[in-house]
Amino acid sequence: MHPCIHAARFPDKPAYRMAGSGETVTYGQLEARSNQFAQLLRARGVRAGEHIAVMLENHPRFFEILWGAQRAGIIYTAISSRLTTAEAAYIINDCGARLVVSSAALAGTAADLPAHCPGVHSWLMIDATPPGWQDFAGTLATQPATRIADETAGTDMLYSSGTTGRPKGVSVLPEQPAIDAPGPGIELARRVYGIDEHSIYLSPAPLYHAAPLRFNMMVMRLGGTCVLMEHFDAEEYLRLVQEHRVTHSQLVPTMFVRMLKLPEAVRAAYDLSSLRCAIHAAAPCPVPVKEQMIAWWGPVLWEYYAGTEGNGVTMVGSADWLTHKGTVGRAMIGELRICDDEGNALPVGEEGTVYFANGKPFAYHNDADKTAQSRNRHGWTTLGDVGRVDAEGYLYLTDRKAYMIISGGVNIYPQEAENLLVTHPEVVDVAVFGVPDEEFGEQVKAVVQPRDMARAGPALEAELIAWCRERLAHIKCPRSIDFEAELPRHPTGKLYKRLLRDRYWQGRSTRIA
Repeated sequence: MHPCIHAARFPDKPAYRMAGSGETVTYGQLEARSNQFAQLLRARGVRAGEHIAVMLENHPRFFEILWGAQRAGIIYTAISSRLTTAEAAYIINDCGARLVVSSAALAGTAADLPAHCPGVHSWLMIDATPPGWQDFAGTLATQPATRIADETAGTDMLYSSGTTGRPKGVSVLPEQPAIDAPGPGIELARRVYGIDEHSIYLSPAPLYHAAPLRFNMMVMRLGGTCVLMEHFDAEEYLRLVQEHRVTHSQLVPTMFVRMLKLPEAVRAAYDLSSLRCAIHAAAPCPVPVKEQMIAWWGPVLWEYYAGTEGNGVTMVGSADWLTHKGTVGRAMIGELRICDDEGNALPVGEEGTVYFANGKPFAYHNDADKTAQSRNRHGWTTLGDVGRVDAEGYLYLTDRKAYMIISGGVNIYPQEAENLLVTHPEVVDVAVFGVPDEEFGEQVKAVVQPRDMARAGPALEAELIAWCRERLAHIKCPRSIDFEAELPRHPTGKLYKRLLRDRYWQGRSTRIA
């Protein structure tokens, strides 16, 4: 279960190809180049257990670097290509990286990093060499393509998106030192998703995010071929499924919404019959959206709930979801526990904070307080989400606890209104949250990205509020709606709701009104 095994079996088979440029990296090339990078790490004095950082767009060198680090026992941190210099420097310093790789496309952000990161001794840039940086290709070419003598399994240490303060580095040590040792995620991919050496996996999201990074590496462990989109485009995604006869993919609900809003003639123009498994996660999927996707693509959708922390996983296929609409599945790794604010387990059906018991251990790097806050007195761990579990063990998420609205003493979780509003034909994207209200403490506010900004205004606001009130309890519906040309959403689908909400709380020392 490693690319080195597949390189020996079928060296000319594509490990991955870039969807836009068409550049292909075979398993033989991946083996040679990852060996060269492992050799380079050792030549630069980077030893097993130490850290490197990679800040790249979706680039053909991305996985050559990561597999080189993995076989050298390195802890590698992939950094968002959308960060500022200061934000990237914080992560590089916090993770303790000794070597950093970036590219010419990100030179505007990366060029000044050496001045802010004194702990890094090697700076390598692809296709450019600003002051303080060395040429990646030229440096790599000096290294042999043979395996290092002290191979041992490395792993990622990825950072959360930082929607609630500084990003958190999630430290999860590999369970086995052997580079080809299987893990529970690999076994689930084989058994549940049916991923194997015949799979063609389409990856539409940024590779620095946990799910795309790990899913692509799982496919390569199992000998399949990945197709990597440089950027997501709804129609281009459909075209790639048809062109490459894609069997597996991993998406987020916003991608579903954008594809569903394509004209019917465009949607019908592409043959998607090769798809056997379309996996989605990262954000709640509105029930009507998922119903439409299953009706369009067939019962190939698989949903899971998990985090970068890897402390637990729930999963559900289309058939079970259709009889338990809205669920994110039953626990496959760890055991679900729903708890009150004191950490007491709640009865079946009651709503509370979602915990996993007996899941995989993790820690937030350099942050003992955040690590402690993620655990209760039983040692169960949480990602901070709110939900309930039914009598059959199916989990239903309600919201992120941080975004709960308290209006007149009533707890309101905005996900219901968001899930409803996004299905309106005039709505492309939506965020719902609480804003100050002198009488009730907070009131429900929606910020909507309309299909046509020319329609933004009081008439559309009134239409959407009335439409929402026809379908949802009035207390859960927005009292007012503002419009934006685009919401601040991470390319992986996560909405930076705090950036919107904080505008309405400026000048207040607390969010408790």
